[in-house]
Order: sequence, then structure tokens, then C-alpha cells
Amino acid sequence: MAGRCGGRHAVVVGGSLAGLLAARVLAEYADRVTVVERDRFPVEAGPRSGTPQSRHTHVLLDGGQRALDELLPGFMDELRAAGSPRVGLPADMVQWQSGRWFRRTEATTHLYTGTRPQLEHLVRQRVLAHPAIHAVEATDVVGLSGDAGRVRGVLLRERGDGARAAHAVPRPLAADLVVDASGRGTRAPQWLAALGADAPYEETIDTGLAYASRVYRDPSGRIGGQELGYNVIPNPAQTYGAVVVPQEDGTCIVTLSGLRGDEPPTNDEEFVAYAKRLPHPFVHDWLRAAEPLSSVFGFRRTANIRRRYDLPGRRPAGFLATGDALCTFNPIYGQGMSVAAQNAVALRDVLADPRRTPTTRRTQRAILASAGLAWDISAGSDKRMPTATGNAVAARAVDRPVSWYLSRVQERYASDPVVGRAFRSVLTLSAPVTTLFAPDIARRVLLGPVLPSPARPPMEREGAGATGCAT
Repeated sequence: MAGRCGGRHAVVVGGSLAGLLAARVLAEYADRVTVVERDRFPVEAGPRSGTPQSRHTHVLLDGGQRALDELLPGFMDELRAAGSPRVGLPADMVQWQSGRWFRRTEATTHLYTGTRPQLEHLVRQRVLAHPAIHAVEATDVVGLSGDAGRVRGVLLRERGDGARAAHAVPRPLAADLVVDASGRGTRAPQWLAALGADAPYEETIDTGLAYASRVYRDPSGRIGGQELGYNVIPNPAQTYGAVVVPQEDGTCIVTLSGLRGDEPPTNDEEFVAYAKRLPHPFVHDWLRAAEPLSSVFGFRRTANIRRRYDLPGRRPAGFLATGDALCTFNPIYGQGMSVAAQNAVALRDVLADPRRTPTTRRTQRAILASAGLAWDISAGSDKRMPTATGNAVAARAVDRPVSWYLSRVQERYASDPVVGRAFRSVLTLSAPVTTLFAPDIARRVLLGPVLPSPARPPMEREGAGATGCAT
């Protein structure tokens, strides 16, 4: 991508969050931006086949909130007005990890736990209202046009019923820039190889984690009062997980997770029974009393995959990847939407930099770098799981002292408000990992004791009155 995009045409492959936000950035530099989406966009907020994860728990982390407000000023006000629940950590969450219950001290960060269809719908309304952005729906991108030196467009095929649509001759759509935002199922490596270019090297870490989700109503009203969510975080010694959070319509979504060979079932009755595997019965007890409102939906494709377009190789100008098409994470960490927004901010910053020409390689490196913290968290945690496989699982020598230090951080962040604040700022992608090595934090981590944490699930915030706990 040489020079500015002004007066030119950009094509974005995929109309999910990453694609929409990339299109909005490019609209400031191109005369036309075409978003090609294989589905038809729903008129109202709702799941669609192109986003199979949309029926599962989603959270918008603090780093993603900031990025969205930068890209779409006032967006977080719109999201709040639409009713997306705001859950403060650690105050609003009954949370367990590594054998310890978290103190529910004052919130230092907040998650938004509304549904992905709601958030994507609001983004889509804002983005597609821009006069330079046009959406082509119900259409597949089946390849790239150009050669190994430069991508010059995409090949399109309309979706439809029967063999006629499947065998229709693709039609070309010329473009000066193509951005792949087609998600974790991207075909871009094969498209590039067909042009004679090099496909990216792929780093992979796969624990075999699987999860299943179901929507409930809480007749007791427990979720929404002193309790806004439950979270059981798996680790190498305890591999089951659970998340219960509220949604914008007053319902709750429950996600249970387990590893390869012991995946959560999608059978209605067995789903509740599976929660007995958790280290404490409080989630299972809540499920037994709650009213199910949906079927159980499963998801199995949870590998961390990073496509290294930044490494040396024969790759064409005029092609970029973003979102899950570039770097996809184990969804259990809730990073995807936030990273998609941060990728778009990185794209914007490179294009807006008056000091440097935004070449394809420089731009791609910046987008990938914006996903680096999320990769370190997700891949770093997953490589320690007993079922982890993949070419990026092996620990490097430099990882050992860092892992030792971070293990001491994790021992303390459940009960030490100062360490907890710093660690949560990193986990929510709002501060760099160097935050954990600041002198006041390092002193507590290296020299301070592990402070006491609750002996049982703390069902009320600290300072809220009685310290009622589940038994």
C-alpha cells in the first residue's frame, strides 16, 4: 500500500466487527470502501450464520471500549443507552481461580456483557451510514486478482441455492487495497498462494478447549443485585470453567467449558449436570433454580492462531489482514471484539502518520503488534494447559523467569487490591505488561505476603453490609 488511499477503492472482506471498523478507518482515505459480506445483515440485532460465536458469552474489555470510542465517538454512550450491562471487577463478580476466591473490593475496571449481535448492530448502523461505505451482501469472496507483486482486487460469487450458484463464474471487483477481515476461517493464505505469493507462517496453540452456552432467566434476581456475574477460571490443575453474566434484555448467559475428551454437552439436562465438575457447587445450584430460555449451543474451534504476515516472504502490496483473520485467540479469554477495535486503531494511526509512507509491510506490522498483548495472555496461558498442542507450545528460555514472576502476581491478585488493579489493567488490554514490573507492584510481588482471601464464595461486595457467603 504505497501512498495515501485518497481517490481510490478499498475492499474489506467480511462485515463483522473487525471488517466494519477497518472500513470506517479506510473511509477517511479512500473515495469508496466496499464491504463484502457472505451473509445478509439482519435488520435488527440478531445472530447470523457467519458469526457462530454470537450465541455465546461476549465481553467488551476496557481496552476495546477505549478503542471503540476513538473510532466512533460517543459509541460507549450509545451502548450504555441500549442497556448493555456494565460489570465492575472485582466488585460485581463472584470469582474463583487457582483455589482462591477473589475479594470483592472496589471496581477498578468494567466489562460490558451485552450480546455480540447488539454491539455489532450498533457498530454496523454507525459505519454503514458513512456515504463512502457500501455493503455487498450474500456474496462470497473466492479469490484475489493480481499477482505476487500486487493485489488488484477480489473475485466475487453471489450466494444462492443449487449447483448453478456454486458453479457460477466469479466476477472481478477491482480495488487498490484489499483487507481480509473474514475471521478465523479465512482462506487468504490459499488465495495468496494461487497468485504465486507466500502464505504466512502460522503459529498455533490448541488446548482442545470446548464450551457450550445457554440463555437463562434468573427468577431469584440474584444476578443483578449484589451479584452481577460468576466466573470460575480454569488452570492446569482444575480444567473446568464457567461464566454467568447478564445481557441487555434482562436474561443471563451461561457458558461452561472443559478440555478435549471431556467437553461440555449440548444436551439440555446434561448441561446442568456438567456444572457439578466445577470446584464449588454455587454455579450448579444457580443453574438448577434458573429458567432455561434457549437450546444449548456448543463451540469447539478454540485454537490460538497467529498468521505472521510480518515475517519475510514474497507477499503482494495492497493486501492486509485484520481481526481473527490475522490473529485469533481462544475465545474463553473474551478478547476478540476488543482486539478487533484495537487493530482498527492501529490501522488508523499508521495511515494518519505524516512522517512515514504507510507501506503494506509497515501497516501489517502495526496491526499485528496491536494484538500482541492479547496473544501473550491467551497463548501464554494456554501453553501451560495439559492438553496443549501446536508449534508454538514449547517454552523459550526467556519465558521461565517471566512465568515465575507472573505466578507470584497471580497468587496475589485475588486478595491484594494494588496488585489486582495492575493485573486487571493488563488482562483488560488497557495497560502494557510492563505495568506489572513497576517498583510498587514488584515490591509487593517479590517481598510482600499473600494476603488472605475469602474462604467461601463472597456473595456480597466488601463494605456492602453482611458478608454473606454461599456454603
